[in-house]
Amino acid sequence: MVFNSDFLSSDPEEDQSNQLLKYLQHQPPEVLARVAKSASPEIQQIISQNVQGLVGMLPSEHFNVQITTDRENLAGLLASAMMTGYFLRQMEQRMQLEGTLVDSVSMHRQPRSGENSTSSPKPKDQ
Repeated sequence: MVFNSDFLSSDPEEDQSNQLLKYLQHQPPEVLARVAKSASPEIQQIISQNVQGLVGMLPSEHFNVQITTDRENLAGLLASAMMTGYFLRQMEQRMQLEGTLVDSVSMHRQPRSGENSTSSPKPKDQ
């Protein structure tokens, strides 16, 4: 998967005000390819399903599907996919961090007085 920022070029005045577009256009293709490949298979699957849901998906074995759109709608679709990807990557990192923290806490938990490291806490009498 490679990101080609050239197809986003439209109005030069609009391009000057869009800092993200300027940034993407000045990135080497290797950097963009590396970023695209860094998405996990789970994220790629979710984004694929999201784009298919936005565009519509008919089985290719029964239909010859062609989609026609204009530059603005395509740019909106790309922006949506990018934002979804960034959001999903952040959530994936959060999930991994929470898992690491839970594992770390459970491994380093000190037994309280009156309990050993293998037993669960006993309920207090009321």
